[in-house]
Amino acid sequence: MKKMFLAVLTAVFGMANAQTDAFRGAGDTRYQIGMNIQDGGTGVMTSLDYGLGESFSIGAQAGYLLGAKEADGFSKPSFGDRFDIKARFNANLGGVLGLPQNIDVYPGLNLGLKNFGGHVGARLFFDKGFGVFAEAQFPFAKYNDKDKVYKNLNNQFQMNVGVSFDLSKK
Repeated sequence: MKKMFLAVLTAVFGMANAQTDAFRGAGDTRYQIGMNIQDGGTGVMTSLDYGLGESFSIGAQAGYLLGAKEADGFSKPSFGDRFDIKARFNANLGGVLGLPQNIDVYPGLNLGLKNFGGHVGARLFFDKGFGVFAEAQFPFAKYNDKDKVYKNLNNQFQMNVGVSFDLSKK
């Protein structure tokens, strides 16, 4: 048990002191792929963020629900119910908050096919070019509130978790 505790402690210390940047600024490119978790379904998501300045980035996100719960008496959710694409704007605050260079925290806004919303996330890079991320998304304004069976798929609070890659040439 002591050896396991020491191994975990060493790994955590090593991750916290990794010499890689989670966000460098203008020209920085981050690609993320992971799992989307929401009420009524789970799926895959991918996003790409491109740095415009020291603390700002823009990007795009796409997601598709693979496992969506079917409502009794209705057909399966259609492709349009399962799919979503969004444009993103992030404020990358890791450097502003004085966090270690391998950690980035980013609140932001997104404009998608289903809603206008916000997100808040964090990235932790372990090694040059590789890390993990977690992100929560929530709608501010839904485009369509009509009584539809699958109206909340991709149009509600969601969690995204997965891996992040540094695609920058720096």
